[in-house]
Amino acid sequence: MKRIAAVIFHRSLGTSYGERLVTDARRAAALDLIERIRTAGLDRIFVVTGADEGRALEDEGVSAVRISDGRAFHFGDRLKSLIREEGLDGILYFGSGSGPLFPEEGIERLLSFVEERERGGLFNNFYSCDFAAIAGTKDLPSLELPRFDNPLGFVLADGGFPCYTLERSSATDFDIDTPTDIIILKESGVGGKKTRAFLESIGLNHPSLADILPLLADRSARISIIGRVNPGTWARFERAVASRTSGIIDGRGMRSSPERSGYLLNRILRQDGIRTFFEDLAGSADGALIDTRPLLADRGNLPPAADRFASDLLRPEEIEDPIWREFTAAALDSPIPVILGGHSLVSGGLHLLAEACWKGRDLPRRLHPEPFDWKKEKV
Repeated sequence: MKRIAAVIFHRSLGTSYGERLVTDARRAAALDLIERIRTAGLDRIFVVTGADEGRALEDEGVSAVRISDGRAFHFGDRLKSLIREEGLDGILYFGSGSGPLFPEEGIERLLSFVEERERGGLFNNFYSCDFAAIAGTKDLPSLELPRFDNPLGFVLADGGFPCYTLERSSATDFDIDTPTDIIILKESGVGGKKTRAFLESIGLNHPSLADILPLLADRSARISIIGRVNPGTWARFERAVASRTSGIIDGRGMRSSPERSGYLLNRILRQDGIRTFFEDLAGSADGALIDTRPLLADRGNLPPAADRFASDLLRPEEIEDPIWREFTAAALDSPIPVILGGHSLVSGGLHLLAEACWKGRDLPRRLHPEPFDWKKEKV
């Protein structure tokens, strides 16, 4: 019989407000995930985490694999060590912020995938992995696994593993990666019991979210989406909201292919200036959703999470990096509502925003006509 386990990676971030917020939200989501994994029929669960987090999670009956806080973290090396030590034939891998909306029946399907195949990988997003089901994991130690989980699909495919991806949806795409994700999740009213309890316990509001939501339900409004947007996700978002949408896709594969830098938007921003960027944006849109990472990356490098998360929260006074501080201040002062975030804002976040904008509104949900089928209909 195959030896299969769930492996959840959960790392504590830093001590800034935004980092503590994300760490706590991920812990709550991980506890909900552990409960769904058990209900799906898998009791062997490992959580790879730091010492303090490990003690808290062990109280939930899982096995904590502690990471030394003094060592540089390497996802692939730690995963291979666990597979060797436990003799695992297959795993369900999750980052602690991933899959907060992924249902129990979905986990059951992941488990069936691992049980029924000798070798293969099933990813929430092949191009930027957040969670996956992997069969034939005894072969993984022979591969050079990545430092972070995002390019895991590429490595397995290059190593001869048949690879597949799940259909894109809020359940597969949404990830708790930044404070913006937490704010959107809180507004959406979805999530597990422990996640919802945590969200209700924090007094966190966004200065622009309340202004963006009604625009999404307004047929005359224009919304600009900027960043690492999947075209399919954009198409589904456009059909689910009333507003017109426009935008620019740039920086896709940023984490999976970190050697690539110099994104077009980054060059335009530095050439024209931040204030001009927001003036032009306000002239073409009524609101904007901006994935700031490829836009503001300095030759592919990002500032510390404390700065990125303070930017997501629109708190320029807490940001040390001068470019990120100026950009955040300009977004806060923009005449149109602006939401800043990371990749999840323009992936799973779009799904949740498209749902949240209709709460309490009476406009018909069917905003777009169905395609006419000439074979079934008679004119």
